[in-house]
Amino acid sequence: MDAQEVHQIAPDSLPADIPKMTLEEFLESDLEGYEYIKGELIPMAPTSVEHGYVSVNLSSLLHLYARENQLGRVLSETGFRVGERVLIPDVAFISTDRLPADQSKASPVPPDLAVEVVSPTDSSHRVEEKAFIYLEAGTQLVWVLKPRSKTVTVYRSETEIALLTQNDTLSGEDVVEGFTCSVAELFE
Repeated sequence: MDAQEVHQIAPDSLPADIPKMTLEEFLESDLEGYEYIKGELIPMAPTSVEHGYVSVNLSSLLHLYARENQLGRVLSETGFRVGERVLIPDVAFISTDRLPADQSKASPVPPDLAVEVVSPTDSSHRVEEKAFIYLEAGTQLVWVLKPRSKTVTVYRSETEIALLTQNDTLSGEDVVEGFTCSVAELFE
């Protein structure tokens, strides 16, 4: 099967033995619902209702704050080229001065803030690995929201990691300057 044939396959009928694709082939394809990691297509499983509530809670708060303060854009389920990967955070923020002119399938610049909401089908290892991939690519701040434990893990680097509970306040620090919300509010 060549790359042209891959472009015509519906995502839900993608065969298990699909050949590796180049990043360029993936970006030119009409495949949706996949992340691209070093030649591999990683299917994005449907999320739970709880995942949706948590994502909307955060994206609503963040969007209103960023728009009101003209800080940048909040994006949902958008692909980002991160090295030789295309990752799709649940929520992302890009500051005004870093907004890409290229509005293609995946942003050519990593987000300033990447947010992953952990689903029951996610492995802790994979989510942590994604956090480190974002940081390595230049993302300044990564939040991992865990609905089950109602916690947020904040990543600034491989060694600067904080766990916030429902009694804590989440801060945009210097990335989304001035943004704060209670962790409990995210899981209401």
